[in-house]
Amino acid sequence: MAGSAGGIAGGPGNSSVVVVDSRLPRAPPMHDVDLILTLAGGLSAALVFGAITHWLRLSPIVGYLIAGVVVGPHFPGFEADAELASGMAELGVVLLLFGVGLHFHLRELLEVRSIVVPGALVASAVATAIGTLLGRTVGWSWPAAAVFGGCVAVASTVVLLRVLADHRALHTRPGHVAVGWLVVEDLLTVAALVVLPTVFGGGEPTVEGLVLSLLLALVKIAALFAVVVFAGGKVIPSILEVVSDTGSRELFTLAVLVVALGIAVGAARVFGVSMALGAFLAGMMVGRSEFSLRAASEALPMRDVFAVLFFVSVGMLFDPSTLVRAPLAILATVLIVILIKPAVALAVMRFRGVSPSIAIPVAAALAQIGEFSFILGNLGRDLGIVPAAALEILVATAIVTITLNPLLYRLADRVAVSLARSRTGDDDPRADVGPAASTPSHRAIVVGYGPVGSTVTELLLDNSLEPTVIELNLETVRRLLAFGVRAIYGDASRPEVLERAGIARADNLILTSGSGRIDEEIIRHAKRLNPHVCILARTHTTLEVPRLRRAGAEEAFSGEGEVALALTVRILEGLGASPEQIDRERERVEARFRGD
Repeated sequence: MAGSAGGIAGGPGNSSVVVVDSRLPRAPPMHDVDLILTLAGGLSAALVFGAITHWLRLSPIVGYLIAGVVVGPHFPGFEADAELASGMAELGVVLLLFGVGLHFHLRELLEVRSIVVPGALVASAVATAIGTLLGRTVGWSWPAAAVFGGCVAVASTVVLLRVLADHRALHTRPGHVAVGWLVVEDLLTVAALVVLPTVFGGGEPTVEGLVLSLLLALVKIAALFAVVVFAGGKVIPSILEVVSDTGSRELFTLAVLVVALGIAVGAARVFGVSMALGAFLAGMMVGRSEFSLRAASEALPMRDVFAVLFFVSVGMLFDPSTLVRAPLAILATVLIVILIKPAVALAVMRFRGVSPSIAIPVAAALAQIGEFSFILGNLGRDLGIVPAAALEILVATAIVTITLNPLLYRLADRVAVSLARSRTGDDDPRADVGPAASTPSHRAIVVGYGPVGSTVTELLLDNSLEPTVIELNLETVRRLLAFGVRAIYGDASRPEVLERAGIARADNLILTSGSGRIDEEIIRHAKRLNPHVCILARTHTTLEVPRLRRAGAEEAFSGEGEVALALTVRILEGLGASPEQIDRERERVEARFRGD
């Protein structure tokens, strides 16, 4: 027995010996089981309640929050692991902020600095002051009330981005202002996270210590900006280009995720700022390169799943009994978030000359609180400043405001559009300001720039049509751009890539690579985004022609069929057939290969 693969159970005096063979399957560790159950249970509940709320024409966010309450510790039945859910939700926040950074260039932030810097400072100060007074009214100490006021003043980046994306406003002027506003609020929160441990971490706080902490926070943030934006802006795109040249989609996906998570963790460990801010800056850095669109469409396919887990994790924190214990405090906090803070933000923007069509949607988007409020509140609790009752009020307020926010934004957006139409020369807040909008004249999209794609593109240009080429070869894209041909580096099977190419306004979509199943997926996405687009597809075999036509292609041309047709015509000509006979046989062959 001494040489067996397993161990011996029992000792002297035992009548039996049990040998455990390590080759037998073992049950997974309980931690892994909890992770799987939490993931499966949370996402299943989110799917069910998200579908119900969508059917009721409410935001799916409401369903995700309800799902969190159902699988949380305060509801009977299945109970998910709140700690594991929170960890996965934090990953979702990092990936989501990285994706936003991909499409939010530094110049866009600088363009709105005159609006977002004074606006965020004034609105945050007013909300913090009123929240502090509310905390004192409830009976908390001044430090507890001040931290509570700071929690009330900062909106949720995750909620704001989801609401803007659902209303297709992320890449509009209001979207840029709202995201820039949140960046300033996040920086203020980061400063508070640095200062609080210095003031309340033990010992007697001094003015000198407070000033040094603030200076240290500013230096860290400035150093992070310098490293990520200037140094990393040259190094990381070079690395991504090397990985892209391998032709491996898996390696490219892995490289982008390593960049996002690596810089996020480095920002937290080295510079002492939030991982979300680090991920946002990393996205801005990658967004300055040619890889922004491919990174967004290919490397972050799971970000929405983890973002859903964020809302589920918020719902798990909610204790329904809080509504009975502190209804007035919850109501007052909700009013601060959805009325006072947006009103101040709207007043500041109007004072700065921002049109109502922009100011109203931005103010409505800020009417909620979320992840940074919990981060700041949890730190205050760990330092012994904030009582548990304050956190419960914050959770209840977050659920109410996150639920109401999509409805408020929808109403504000309608008001803004009405005002924009009634005022001559005013901005339409839903006008697209992305790259596709700058070239509204293009009418055809060519997927692939091989021998067939290049020939089609040249013919379109010769006939005064402006094509947009979608290509996965980076050098080809650069060469086309150098010659003034609009080209996009990305995978056409991703809806984001088709949208960036302008599929909504295209008359024709031409698939030249003959990729079979992938082309079917492209066709379905294109028809969903633009039901009126005419799709012409190339395929290598005749068997694929019926599938492509069923997917929605108006015409599918088979290489086999074209060769057979050419041979048939040549044989008939050699036999002395009349032009009418040749045309009749040509039609018969074409009908056969079209599947008619």
